[in-house]
Amino acid sequence: MSQQDKIVKSTGIVSSSIMLSRIFGLVREQVFAYLFGAGLYTDAFVAAFRIPNLLRELFAEGVMATSFIPVFTNHMTNQGKEKAFHLANLVINLLLIVLSLIIIIGIFLSPFLAKLIAPGFDEVPGKLELTTLLAQILFPFLLLVSLAAVTMGILHSFGHFATPALAPTLFNTGMILSGFFICPFFNPPIIGMAIGALLGGLGQLIIQIPQVKKRGFTYKPVLDLHHSGVKKILLLMTPAIFGVASTQINIFVTTNLASLLPQGSVSYLNYSYRLMHLPLGVFGVAVATVTLPAVSLYVAQKEMKKVVSTLCSSLKLVLFLVIPSSVFLIVGAEPIISVIYQYGKFTYLDTQATSNALVLYAFGLLAFAVVRVTAPIFYTLGDAKTPVKITAISVVINIILNLILMGPLGYKGLALANSLAGMVNMSLLLFMIDKKIGPLERKNLTSSFFKFLLASLFMGGVVFIAQFLLKFDLQIASLQQKVFLLSGMLLSGLLSYILASLVFKAEELKKVLDIFKSLKGK
Repeated sequence: MSQQDKIVKSTGIVSSSIMLSRIFGLVREQVFAYLFGAGLYTDAFVAAFRIPNLLRELFAEGVMATSFIPVFTNHMTNQGKEKAFHLANLVINLLLIVLSLIIIIGIFLSPFLAKLIAPGFDEVPGKLELTTLLAQILFPFLLLVSLAAVTMGILHSFGHFATPALAPTLFNTGMILSGFFICPFFNPPIIGMAIGALLGGLGQLIIQIPQVKKRGFTYKPVLDLHHSGVKKILLLMTPAIFGVASTQINIFVTTNLASLLPQGSVSYLNYSYRLMHLPLGVFGVAVATVTLPAVSLYVAQKEMKKVVSTLCSSLKLVLFLVIPSSVFLIVGAEPIISVIYQYGKFTYLDTQATSNALVLYAFGLLAFAVVRVTAPIFYTLGDAKTPVKITAISVVINIILNLILMGPLGYKGLALANSLAGMVNMSLLLFMIDKKIGPLERKNLTSSFFKFLLASLFMGGVVFIAQFLLKFDLQIASLQQKVFLLSGMLLSGLLSYILASLVFKAEELKKVLDIFKSLKGK
């Protein structure tokens, strides 16, 4: 089996695992919507979780993961498994020390951080104080998710993707159960969701430990800041810190500006952004996850032609899967939001507002997915500066667009600005990666893009007609009626896209069908 076939097969495994995790994630959001709606409590929790998440991208799934995997893979390829595991222990112990200090400092600074990230909350009595309390409870989550990211990196380097992809399911499960079994014991009940996040983060780490041990890893309390591997990881992380800082400034500004808009704006953006992350995770993140270790191996072996072919193959698969997803979210935004969120305190007006944000986020879905695949490639090449510079440029553009668009469009302007900045980020990354590793298969990629776009537009037309023929009044429709409507849209969309792909002779269709066959055979 070729490496590209392995990537496709592994993508299927990761996609199915992430799909399960994201379904649990949607259930988690449903619990939020049902119990807390889109008001004070949800706004406070979202803003509070932003604070530890400012550092999560640095020490967990972001910079640490993309810096650790190439160096760990290189050690394992050229120095053996024992040396690679020694490096992993050094990284784990360094994280334990550094993050423990950061968590202690963060808990003390939470009142200042809460006011900094959401100044508009001060106008609602008790909202800023609640945000502070939730942030203090949530800070230890940073350590749990960072350690989980290291175990994930080890497993990915061994070609094992299923368990790390399933791990977030434990996080979502912890929060879902907390909504019903922990929240009732607290006043206000939202505190229980913060405790659930910690329990879920712990589960996300624990589920991966047996698989890491199975591959021969044993924890050892060792520390060596002068180790060449640690230095290499820190060297890759150093410029990337500024990239993460730029990204988090972007998130900070968006949350800050949204807090100044009418109450519920932060929640509308959060609910829609989370939903957009379903196809982004199942397709974009899945492809990126299995591509990085493969490319890291080729770079370690100095096989640059294989790097180019592997990246192009992965990008075509992303185009095939993500473009129709984007079109479907745009056409079916309101029925999707209604089925998933419109319960309890989440009203039809909330559905309309959230669907408006989802449509505008969906325009940037392809860009977000391509960035997920291409940006880590620079780290495998030992170049962390280029993606950082590009990120900084896109963030500046995003902030400018936020300020321009929030006036006439409100929270919708913030979603649109995010998508437009994502497109800039994608375009610059593709331009620079082309220069870095040699010319990409531009003609092939462009041809594939337009084929998949036409097929997706045909699908979108069919889904729109199905929605018109099956339409119910979502304000008063029963759950069964809404599920029937959404099921009809999904089925008509899937069949029409497959038909259009056959007409355009899309090779990726066969690859995707092979994925399902391999999964069915397991």
